[in-house]
Amino acid sequence: QVQLVESGGGLVQPGGSLRLTCAASGSTFSLKTMGWHRQAPGKQRELVAAVSSGGTINYADSVKDRFTVSRDARLNRMYLQLDNLKPEDTAVYYCNAGAQRMWSTGPYWGQGTQVTVSS
Repeated sequence: QVQLVESGGGLVQPGGSLRLTCAASGSTFSLKTMGWHRQAPGKQRELVAAVSSGGTINYADSVKDRFTVSRDARLNRMYLQLDNLKPEDTAVYYCNAGAQRMWSTGPYWGQGTQVTVSS
């Protein structure tokens, strides 16, 4: 079993930045791919960034060049740096882990952290 806990969400003005953290515990040695998903009100959850244990990284087109995902295997943590935030980035952001392939969804989820972009 793997437990995931997100932190770092909040309220930020357009153009601002936030850094999200996902802390993993449990059987983390089995994790291949970790990713960040988000779900805006009335919309489906979408994958926005993923990083493999080997360091391969992918982004959704909507966040490319503005978001940066990274992973610290020693600390069992994954990060998402959100820069140049836009109102349409407002969503609950979820950490996901255990996917066997890049750009897919694993069985483990965190509880989510709210990001609100508003002036």
